[in-house]
Amino acid sequence: MTATADIATVVNDYIAVWNEGDQGRRRELIARTFTEQATYVDPLMSGQGVDGLDAMVAAAQQQFPGHRFELSFGPDAHNDVVRFGWTLVGIESGAAAAVGVDFATVAADGRLATVTGFLEPGAQG
Repeated sequence: MTATADIATVVNDYIAVWNEGDQGRRRELIARTFTEQATYVDPLMSGQGVDGLDAMVAAAQQQFPGHRFELSFGPDAHNDVVRFGWTLVGIESGAAAAVGVDFATVAADGRLATVTGFLEPGAQG
């Protein structure tokens, strides 16, 4: 497991992936933040590898234009596992469209290998 400061950087980069609108920069962030075969799954979507993760994030951005993800708590890490909370907020309104908690496993190189997302009940917009 990487040091807490390192995992904080990885989680901040993870949030940045979800907010990056430029596909080239987003793919660079994905490659830096996730392993080559990394997987993401939540109740509504899933993706694997740079191509799958990039397509998934682009679809989420299309579904929620004018919104951005913000870290709401964490990261809280031990061994090779990390958890953190996030909120999807309207840029202009500041209103939450969704709230969730993600659990991830961290590979030996410090990048994310798996991410499992949970949406908080009643928080989906």
